Amino acid sequence: MSDETGTPDTPAGSAGGTAPSEGPRPEPLRFFGTTWVNHDHGYTARRAGVAVGSLAAAVASCLVLRLAYEGIRIADTGSFVTVLVIAMFAICSALAFRNAWEGFGKRHDPQRQASLRGLLAIGFVGSLLAYFFRSLTEAPGEKLHREEYEQAREAYERLSSRRTGNPSKKKRRR
Repeated sequence: MSDETGTPDTPAGSAGGTAPSEGPRPEPLRFFGTTWVNHDHGYTARRAGVAVGSLAAAVASCLVLRLAYEGIRIADTGSFVTVLVIAMFAICSALAFRNAWEGFGKRHDPQRQASLRGLLAIGFVGSLLAYFFRSLTEAPGEKLHREEYEQAREAYERLSSRRTGNPSKKKRRR
């Protein structure tokens, strides 16, 4: 795994490793490993656990934000600052939700993600809610990884089906 991004060094569908393989291997998903391929080994229980966990984390985060709001109110900073803070968290959460939701269907540009890191950190509640809603229907990111894996399998099948026999023993036509 890459230390900086936490993503695997080999792309989805690549053979990776040094051992010979029977074609491309699926990329593991966080909390699911490769159980998303065949929906086996506790996939449904993991999905339920991820849904409950992300919702619980979102609720706990909202409670922490509520405490922060109370602190601002107690500090008597004025209505402008209070509205500004609430608007900031609401807008950042909406943007983080949208960004996370789109990330389940396509790969993000790493440079764009790096530039949005602060905004996404502020809107962490939106990311947690996106993770919750996606886990109700599938493992978050499963659709994207399944498409990439299927493309890699098809490419492997095309390559391996074309190469039959030893080409040096091929009979030449005169």
